[in-house]
Amino acid sequence: MRGVIGVGAARETFPAVKQIDLLYRLDEVVLVHGVKVELTQGYDLIREAALQSGREHMEECRALLSADIPSIRTLCHVQDPSSFILDTAATVNADVIVMGTRDLSRLAEVFIGSVSHRVLIHSTVPTLIVKGAARPVSKVLMAVEGPEDAARLQAWLMAHPFKNPVSLMVLSVVSSPPVTSEHGMAKQDVTYNERTLKARQIVDDTAKALNGPQFTASTDVHGGDPAEIICEVGKGYDLIVVSSHGRKGLSRFLMGSVSEDIVHLADRSVLVVR
Repeated sequence: MRGVIGVGAARETFPAVKQIDLLYRLDEVVLVHGVKVELTQGYDLIREAALQSGREHMEECRALLSADIPSIRTLCHVQDPSSFILDTAATVNADVIVMGTRDLSRLAEVFIGSVSHRVLIHSTVPTLIVKGAARPVSKVLMAVEGPEDAARLQAWLMAHPFKNPVSLMVLSVVSSPPVTSEHGMAKQDVTYNERTLKARQIVDDTAKALNGPQFTASTDVHGGDPAEIICEVGKGYDLIVVSSHGRKGLSRFLMGSVSEDIVHLADRSVLVVR
């Protein structure tokens, strides 16, 4: 597996470096640090000092990685951090991008920005957002929405097995029907029950396909708000794995993204597969 790790402040980057090393057997790691320097008096001195600090920080990150990783590279340039990470991931054909996070609120992101958030919404490859301290992963929650969603996640997990076998819960959350009228509610209940049966079939089929040496899979179906339920159930797991539909532009703005909601609400690391 080839991973690109976005290197920022130590308190958010060190857990991300440790977490990806705990999760996967890595063939190559590229540590990427973009430095933003304003054009001002003393630019050259400021630029060189910032680059030197970045290089030293990346060497600290390198020291946290397993010695048996065949290739570890570091890239440090004056460039917008999120663009540098995304461009590097595309250039090296990364399997996953890894980011720590300051866990900013959405309002804060609007005003001061968040590199991890920008990478998450613009990435075309799976992105692991690491929250809190790194932890051994033995219990994984995989949330699926539909058959396409489940197939994408199933293919990813089988192609990129974790370093150690895990207990895997395949969860589907069926949005609860809104209460309108007595007549309308009866009609919607039928649709809700049909969707619940379909969800049950999807999780059962997915668990059956994944059960084996790497995964001990079980299933569950809940009703309610998907992001809230997934994050609540996820409190009992070491990692949450979800899929992104990759909506762009106006569609994404109007409809939002459940995967983004989960990343914001969850109190633990989330892997968003594309």
